[in-house]
Amino acid sequence: MSLRMSSLNQTPLHDWHAAQGGRMVDFAGWSMPVQYQSIVAEHQATRTAAGLFDVSHMGRLRFEGADAAGFLDRLVTRRVMGQPAGRVRYALVTNDDGGILDDVLVYHLTGGAGGSYYVMVVNAGNRTKIVDWIKPRLAGAAELYFTDATHDWAMIALQGPRALQIAQPLVEERLDALKYYQARETRIAGHGGIVSRTGYTGEDGCELIVGSGVVVLICEALLSAGATPAGLGARDTLRLEAAMPLYGHELSETINPYQAGLAFAVDLDGRQFPGRDALAKLKDDPNQPRRVGLELSGKRVPREGFGITSAGRTVGQVTSGTFSPTLDRPIAMGYIEPASAAPGTQVEVDVRGRPEPARIVELPFYRRSH
Repeated sequence: MSLRMSSLNQTPLHDWHAAQGGRMVDFAGWSMPVQYQSIVAEHQATRTAAGLFDVSHMGRLRFEGADAAGFLDRLVTRRVMGQPAGRVRYALVTNDDGGILDDVLVYHLTGGAGGSYYVMVVNAGNRTKIVDWIKPRLAGAAELYFTDATHDWAMIALQGPRALQIAQPLVEERLDALKYYQARETRIAGHGGIVSRTGYTGEDGCELIVGSGVVVLICEALLSAGATPAGLGARDTLRLEAAMPLYGHELSETINPYQAGLAFAVDLDGRQFPGRDALAKLKDDPNQPRRVGLELSGKRVPREGFGITSAGRTVGQVTSGTFSPTLDRPIAMGYIEPASAAPGTQVEVDVRGRPEPARIVELPFYRRSH
């Protein structure tokens, strides 16, 4: 192993990935599996049965105390005050200009003793930035206990049409009674943990937060029941088909929620949070570039940074692209001038100096039918 790889953060499943044949890469400072055997095979296993992903590199920040809800309500774009226990909300952390610092999940959970607390799941590459954003603001909350629990627990995602069936024997909570974007403390393989009906693939499934000492045994049990280990490569093709934005591609500090198509994740009325006033002005601006989907008619794959042109003029830029295993064609997301953003509009993508015909399409590219 190189000195660089040995200096990376490792999840509790690091050695297990190697035993499964995982090809490890540097991802946001973590040694993570990009694939095991085949990205396409792992993608298709997730679409048809169940894919098992290690997401322990995602940041997990815990907030508890009487001021926890109010603190988070003043931090993120989505309303946290009044969020029912057991609910998970997708939200954004924005800067003073309304640009996106990160997209996050906010869990409101009830502990075994009956007290409530919140967990914010943040992107691995943004964890340090978000922690640094939070710390100066803690002084304004007298009864708040903040912990970065990222290294204290493991987190895995089981995704696909058979995911709940495969996970159920290990989870005390009835998974079919858990609605989408709900979470519970429960027993998992006889140990305390958290289960949520969430994911990043466009499929049904669950994510499990469990102790680092038991996660290998849990993964072995899930594989024995029919799950397929899947890496970052399949996670990316799956999320792109489902048109889920990825930070550093569709989301950044220079992109605001409205142009990203995330208006549902912004609650402006009666609230104050960083960027709130800027977003109120941007909300109805018709001149912003918009996130769109593109389907290409050839086989050449568009990649991040490739130009989108119309009548010989650059009108936008690709942010993510891949060859879709499900649709059997190249797809991409990008930002484009509003005049060219309507579904059905014909454009071209400059793929390494050669224009490739493309069409603007409705998002998502893929929507599960089961």
